[in-house]
Amino acid sequence: MATFHVIAGANEAQEHIRVRKISVSDLFDALRQGIDDFMVKPSHLVFLCLIYPIVGVFLAAWTSGNNALPLMFPLVSGFALIGPFAAIGLYEISRRRELGMDTSWRHAFDVRKSPALPSIAAVGGMLFVIFLAWLLTAQAFYENLFGRIPPESVSAFIHEIYSTERGWTLIIVGHAIGFVFALLVLCTTVIAFPLLLDRDVGAYEAVHASVRAFLANPIPMVVWGIMVTVGLMLGSLPLFAGLAVVLPVFGHATWHLYRKLVEPVGQA
Repeated sequence: MATFHVIAGANEAQEHIRVRKISVSDLFDALRQGIDDFMVKPSHLVFLCLIYPIVGVFLAAWTSGNNALPLMFPLVSGFALIGPFAAIGLYEISRRRELGMDTSWRHAFDVRKSPALPSIAAVGGMLFVIFLAWLLTAQAFYENLFGRIPPESVSAFIHEIYSTERGWTLIIVGHAIGFVFALLVLCTTVIAFPLLLDRDVGAYEAVHASVRAFLANPIPMVVWGIMVTVGLMLGSLPLFAGLAVVLPVFGHATWHLYRKLVEPVGQA
């Protein structure tokens, strides 16, 4: 049945994914391999990732009005919550390069032919729900501190955030809340999408394997999350343009991290 396939994969018996323990040095090795993948044909990878900075600029422009201004940071930062799904074409490029296949940019869209596409869509839908929950939480927290009256202007909004006690409460507690959402995404999807591209195991086992990989390697996984967060922050500084490099590098690196975390088929 199609529904069962989404949940459990192509086989009636759920495949149990064996995860490995890794060290922080493995993270840097995965990052090095991700940079190597990017450097092979950076032009088409930049092309693929232009959508990320363009969407970032669009979100910033859309929230430039006073009414939506408080949502600018939650929208831009929260967009990273669906980053694992947005980078799925990059995992496919790394997979093809690993197999010695053609890595032309058009193959990034071969994901649509994957037998695991329903499961990929299901996990992607989960990320979208988390993204919406983050936005609603951020808006509710802001309104609890500042009320529903919109800021008078951008300058007034910035002044209120950085020069008042409630503004610093928003910054500190808001970042803490955002960290919880980011940790949830990291824990449930750190290897979910690469795994589904590689093996049609179903959405449940993909998420379950990610959770087990996180629990088996809590320190490396948290360090990885920090590395990705810092990379996205640095890439966002020049009007989001740097994300056209940062996103593909970490996208490819995630594929190699998956290879380090998951035992190959048939290996004990």
